[in-house]
Amino acid sequence: MADARSNRSHHIVFVHGVSHGAWCWYKLISLLRSAGHRVTALDLAASGIDERRFSDLRNFADYNQPLIDLMAALPQGERIVLVSHTLGGLNIAFAMDRFPHKVAVGVFVNAFLPDTVHPPSFVYNKVQLEDPTLPLWLDTQFGTVGDKENGPLSMVLGPKFVSLLYNRSPPEDFALAMTLLRPSSLFAKELESSSPLSASGYGSVAKVFIVCEKDEVLQAQASFQRWMIENNPVNEVRVIEEADHMAMLSTPEKLSQFISEIADKYASFIND
Repeated sequence: MADARSNRSHHIVFVHGVSHGAWCWYKLISLLRSAGHRVTALDLAASGIDERRFSDLRNFADYNQPLIDLMAALPQGERIVLVSHTLGGLNIAFAMDRFPHKVAVGVFVNAFLPDTVHPPSFVYNKVQLEDPTLPLWLDTQFGTVGDKENGPLSMVLGPKFVSLLYNRSPPEDFALAMTLLRPSSLFAKELESSSPLSASGYGSVAKVFIVCEKDEVLQAQASFQRWMIENNPVNEVRVIEEADHMAMLSTPEKLSQFISEIADKYASFIND
């Protein structure tokens, strides 16, 4: 295993993807703390052990509020390494847009990468992601939780679909996920009518994309990841050849190494 220990300490914040929680980063938390970094993994609203339920969420802003609160509470002058997974790419994009001076680099681990020209849902529309008829969703259930008339469209991930997410991850992690996954949403219709993120905010922050070559959630997923990068070029692209959708569980050592190196390259030193 490559040594991820850094000569400098950085504050690394992890933001999970749809239906997951802070728990999915547990291997990275341990590895990066051992490497000397400060690590925060948060639960978005109605996720992980957050006490809210999906039916309490009115919109994407409600869902993203824990991250916005964390960003607002950062000490003056601190710049963090903000790491996202899948849908979490949109969560950190909104945070970067609002607090660009507090983010040294945004890291997108096969995460949705919006641009500053189109609505945030543009990357969804590329694959018509919120379409329950698509074969890729398998046994995922849509619209069965919350306010079916006025609330966001819910999604409950089924075991067949989850097994596709975790196709190269240890079976223990798949079992963990099946006990902890919660109803969530892609908020696609709402984000379709949102204004583009700003070039002066989100667009001004350094970005690194980590491609997961063995992600089989979408057909030709690696190609889709590269399409997003072409649509909105980033500062740097890294590739994990053996990573499935859940790179933090299937290839934690390599992902930890990459994040530590990215932090050293882009982030400011944090004084203890």
